[in-house]
Amino acid sequence: MTHTTLQNLPILDETTTKPEAAKHLKSAEDNHGFIPNMYGYMANLPAVMAQYNDGYAAFRVSADFTTIEQEVIFLIVSRTKGCNYCTAAHSMVPDIMSGVPKNVLTAIRTNSQIADPRLATLVDFTEAMMVERGRPDQSLLSNFLDLGFTVTNVFGVILAISVKTLSNDTNHLADTELDDAFQTYVSCPENCLMKAQTT
Repeated sequence: MTHTTLQNLPILDETTTKPEAAKHLKSAEDNHGFIPNMYGYMANLPAVMAQYNDGYAAFRVSADFTTIEQEVIFLIVSRTKGCNYCTAAHSMVPDIMSGVPKNVLTAIRTNSQIADPRLATLVDFTEAMMVERGRPDQSLLSNFLDLGFTVTNVFGVILAISVKTLSNDTNHLADTELDDAFQTYVSCPENCLMKAQTT
């Protein structure tokens, strides 16, 4: 499906953006070793980048999910919204840094069932919150809570969706080119987890 993009949208850096965005770009560079293209587009409105960074950090420290659960949520949100950029980025981070099992990554990226019942329910609940616009089926919510998730976790999913909406929608409108660092996890036509092939 084709979609409208912002033609000729500038990708900004620390020297071309406003001062309030420059500090966020510097932070991104310190964290990643480079400035991801997505941040350069977000810098067109510093408030978007600030909201993204603040919400991202708040989710990490206050939503009461394990590191693996955090990565699963970010990846399922990006996959559900069809953001290839964030799907690739949130496949690299859990694979290299967070220790998410490869079979879990593969299952999410290929929209297959996850064997772990807790993670499977987390995926189902997160996806339902998006698809049903915050109105998941009562049985799904009850199952989510019965597995030991809490009201804090419910609102954590809401926070993660809001954070990724900022990044996913930016990438859709900017048609963000995937950075070299994420190319290994580029989505293939079958949306499978595979190495990018060079020709």
